[in-house]
Amino acid sequence: MRYLITFTFAVGLCAMPVRAAEPAAYGVLVYGATPAGIAAALAAADDGETVLLVEPTARIGGLVTSGLSHTDYHAYEGLTGTFLEFARRVEAFYAEKYGKDSQQVRESYRGTFGEPKVNLAVFNAMIAERKTIRVKLQSRLDSVQMKQIGETTRIASATFISANGERWTATADVFIDGTYEGDLMAKAGVPWKAGREGKATYGESLAPDEADEQLQAYNFRFIMTRKAENRVAPVAPPGYRREDFLPLLKVLESGQIKSVFGYPSGCLFKAHLPVLPNEKYDINDVSRGLVRLSLPGVNRDWPNGDAKTRERIFAEHVRDQVGLLYFLQNDEAVPKAYRDEAREWGWCKDEFQESGHLPPQLYVREARRMVGKHVYTQKDGEHAKGDARAVRHADAIAMGEYGNNCHGTAHEGPRFGGKHTGEFYNATPPYQIPYGVIVPKAVENLLVVGAVSSSHVGFCALRLEPIWTSLGQAAGHAAHLSRKRKVPVQQVPVPQLQSRLHKVGSATMYMSDVLPGHPDFIAVQWWGTAGGFHGLAATPKGSPRGKTITGQYSETYPHHEAELSKVLDAELATRWLTLAKQHRLPLEKLPKADGQITRGDWIRKAASLQK
Repeated sequence: MRYLITFTFAVGLCAMPVRAAEPAAYGVLVYGATPAGIAAALAAADDGETVLLVEPTARIGGLVTSGLSHTDYHAYEGLTGTFLEFARRVEAFYAEKYGKDSQQVRESYRGTFGEPKVNLAVFNAMIAERKTIRVKLQSRLDSVQMKQIGETTRIASATFISANGERWTATADVFIDGTYEGDLMAKAGVPWKAGREGKATYGESLAPDEADEQLQAYNFRFIMTRKAENRVAPVAPPGYRREDFLPLLKVLESGQIKSVFGYPSGCLFKAHLPVLPNEKYDINDVSRGLVRLSLPGVNRDWPNGDAKTRERIFAEHVRDQVGLLYFLQNDEAVPKAYRDEAREWGWCKDEFQESGHLPPQLYVREARRMVGKHVYTQKDGEHAKGDARAVRHADAIAMGEYGNNCHGTAHEGPRFGGKHTGEFYNATPPYQIPYGVIVPKAVENLLVVGAVSSSHVGFCALRLEPIWTSLGQAAGHAAHLSRKRKVPVQQVPVPQLQSRLHKVGSATMYMSDVLPGHPDFIAVQWWGTAGGFHGLAATPKGSPRGKTITGQYSETYPHHEAELSKVLDAELATRWLTLAKQHRLPLEKLPKADGQITRGDWIRKAASLQK
């Protein structure tokens, strides 16, 4: 569970009801209706599978419907597949409701900044369109029944506990763990880790010298407003103690805090910019700030904790973070200027109505991490030697471009005025993510798309919702291939999986000028994943990112163009012929570099010759 136990939820308001007389056996069972889990269910259903999507809480969508509305990406061209479709639908929602030229459409930032209630409505609509998906809410995983097959194992069935205490069991051919915590994976006996590896384990410069149990800290992503007619005043949370917040007064007296709400620093609550539609703000932890919302250490027991343990940790975060705001708004000891500013802000009357206008989920940035077929590390996101592009993965099933990002894993000094340690923000070029990060070593019918196989540092690059969503989409298609070919997930033919992903607009590498929907998208993704665009530009000096647009958002990454209209020169033609030979293409049928043939001409022909 990821909810405060005192919250009450109206199921009918949050997600599609379960249809009557549903079967107990499915082609695919997805546990965890996070964006990754939803993407997995959608992809499997699109391939013709019957899917059961089980969510332990009363609300689908994970953090994307629980306050994380300010999507974490840098360049829009890095959004592909299901997440891009989702964003486009969010934008269309605002266009239909308010008009295509409305302020709400502009503030949705091409659909990547949706209000939680809008994000929820869009996810529900996407699921409703797939008639073979069944959704079961408020059903917590109780146990997993395993079957031994030689040296490997299979999940035979899973048993769940409904909100009313009733136990029920479902079987499936393939299971997908979409939870942030890896709960299904753990009960299936898959090896996992929580905490940080030392530098020597994977040779990561961002890792600590020695391994420890520290986790990236959690906080809430509050949704707040200053709009009077939609504002709800916060109340003191259960267990509020004024004395916990009195040390904050010294920090305020120092003059280092310029405002209660601000962006990106010099404040207590980060109010992300640009603003969300309808004058709402996504509130977050202030990176490297004197006062933090994130609470490292408090979350140590969350990954492997039972329901009561997680409820306790959830409540501790409510008491601290809501308590901080309540103190600032109401305590007479707070300087008037800060108190008056704080009182301008409140919860949104039209959000999270079933949970007291507070987000129903805590921002679980990191919990368990599977030890799978491929452990993704810092090196997987670094530049290939002398190249503008990152290390190539021929078995890539997704791509990312956010970089390794950690808000801290421990805290030194006082709660207010101390500092987080273990914090880093590392820019990388766009990177590829191999199939092995979602595949266990031994359980032959399980895929893991939230608690993916990675080091702590590596996970800090993969833990963003657009990336998780891409991994979920790949898992849904992989589950179908596993069933269709009657092979374990470890033996799914990755080239066929990549082909399916490309056909539905999901990228396996970043190409800044050939995006989903482009007539050459499939061919360019195939050739790029084969290695055709590596080595075309040298490693740039400084940050690999494009020019900043606003906040964390930037223009396209330079040196990642296909340049299809550019004439194919002899040197590149020679390299591509060598690569074509490796892929067993009939060389005699490929165009010659005659000074007129373009890169696009050559790639289109090569793609047509694939066997």
